[in-house]
Amino acid sequence: MTELPLLLQIILACLAGGLLSVAAAALIMFGLPRRWLGLTVSFSTGLLLATATLHLLPEALESGLTPHEVFPLLLAGILGFFALEKFALWRHSHGTGDAHPDDHACEDHTHSHHHAHGGEAISILVGDGFHNFTDGLLIAAAFLADPALGWAATLAIIAHEVPQEAGDFAILLASGWQRGRALLWNGISSLAALAGGIIGYLALERALEWVPHILTIAAASFLYIAVADLMPRLKREQQAIGWHGLLLAAGIAIVYIGSTHAH
Repeated sequence: MTELPLLLQIILACLAGGLLSVAAAALIMFGLPRRWLGLTVSFSTGLLLATATLHLLPEALESGLTPHEVFPLLLAGILGFFALEKFALWRHSHGTGDAHPDDHACEDHTHSHHHAHGGEAISILVGDGFHNFTDGLLIAAAFLADPALGWAATLAIIAHEVPQEAGDFAILLASGWQRGRALLWNGISSLAALAGGIIGYLALERALEWVPHILTIAAASFLYIAVADLMPRLKREQQAIGWHGLLLAAGIAIVYIGSTHAH
């Protein structure tokens, strides 16, 4: 494998890091009964909160940005994803013609949830795309240092991404997406790693300057999804509260252990 041209190795590694992790997560998630999806959302919430606060933001700070640069960008990112979601909901309600008049209360709770889930799905895919793009940059940097290190980094990314992608699938499926649609768009999002790897190879020094900014925006996306969309849903859960708490803690623990080993 190490005899292959370096760019080809980076391309293969990025494809493996993205598509294999999506495929593995799909095999895990698609085997779960539908009634378990509510529990997997708890796991997803823990993953998103921990990935943002224990992995992405510390990495952005360690990569050269100061707190006075990171946190205004984080705030702008959260507000930006809020605006993106509101715009998506506005377009949906105006495009389908089924919006409710302002002077009538909506009694169809599934209708309003469908709107919220549409914006939530867009946010998770955009945030995941940023994260995958950054993974591609980091894979390219590792390969340029040493091809053996590059493949080791790729394996670590796959191990890290499988639970993250499983969480994304849980959110999309719980939002009412069909399995085929969720798999297609998660696969497309994973191809951002390929773009990151090629850009990292062609213009690594310049590309790496943007890594902390990309990490911060990805963290903003994950925090917004967890706090604005998933945690309110979990607050309404009345059954299996202990399991929800356990899976939330498990999601946090997985990211914490992975971040500790990475450092």
